[in-house]
Amino acid sequence: MLKGSIVALVTPFHEDGRINYEKLKELLEYHIANQTDGVVLLGTTAEATTLSWEEQVEVVRFGLEVVNKRIPVIVGAGSNDTAQAIKKAKQFSSMGADYLLTITPYYNKTNEKGLIAHFEAIAEASTCPILLYNVPSRTGMSISLHAVSILSKHPNICGIKEASGNMSYAVGVSQYCNENFILLSGNDDIIVPMMSIGGTGVISVLANVCPKQVHTLCEFCLNENYKAASLLQKKLLPIAESLFFETNPIPVKAAMNYLDFQVGGYRLPLYEMDETLLKKMIAILDENKEMIF
Repeated sequence: MLKGSIVALVTPFHEDGRINYEKLKELLEYHIANQTDGVVLLGTTAEATTLSWEEQVEVVRFGLEVVNKRIPVIVGAGSNDTAQAIKKAKQFSSMGADYLLTITPYYNKTNEKGLIAHFEAIAEASTCPILLYNVPSRTGMSISLHAVSILSKHPNICGIKEASGNMSYAVGVSQYCNENFILLSGNDDIIVPMMSIGGTGVISVLANVCPKQVHTLCEFCLNENYKAASLLQKKLLPIAESLFFETNPIPVKAAMNYLDFQVGGYRLPLYEMDETLLKKMIAILDENKEMIF
């Protein structure tokens, strides 16, 4: 079962926009050394939509080789084109991914039956388990609780990354959780509430800069020490909120560069962070240095 702090890893770039594989290796080793429990490659935070097919395949190949089964590797394999998502599922699962993360269709939003058919087709194409990804703020649609109830029974669908921020919806999802279908928080600001209703961990942007702290927070929850977890959640909240002053991953990459991770810039349409917001975020990072690393 997936559990703990799973980092939604950034993709580091050289100044000319090429992927910096030396830095990617460094980041993966850093997370393994700092108790991160799993890693997501090609997620939203990785700017996956701006990577070519060849780059995506190489990132997965390289990442799996570096990690070498030391922690689980989840690969973003979603698309609003089911055929394209199936292609990704077949490719990345055959390469050795431990799990795939599959988003709801965006732009060409479907109905409930189409959504269920979409996820079932991906699950049946993959040789590794898949996680559903619910993030309506980006896709414009949510996975209905009825759809979750059906999909949770599929033998190759193992859980859901819930990133709507709606705790009422999350509680509804939790009723379908068991040893074969898990709930992961997709929001760093509500890790404790999500895990208190049965979540097993978080897919975290915050873990890019606070890996040990997010791991510890999840451990507290898994051990049902919610008093300590709540205190740590509150301490981490200013940093977590600052990483979403603008669209992810703009702030987290800016924060990592300020902290000397040297992960480089962005690919358009993502752009440098607003100067006023950058200064505000840096002030928060400086005020909370004891929580970083």
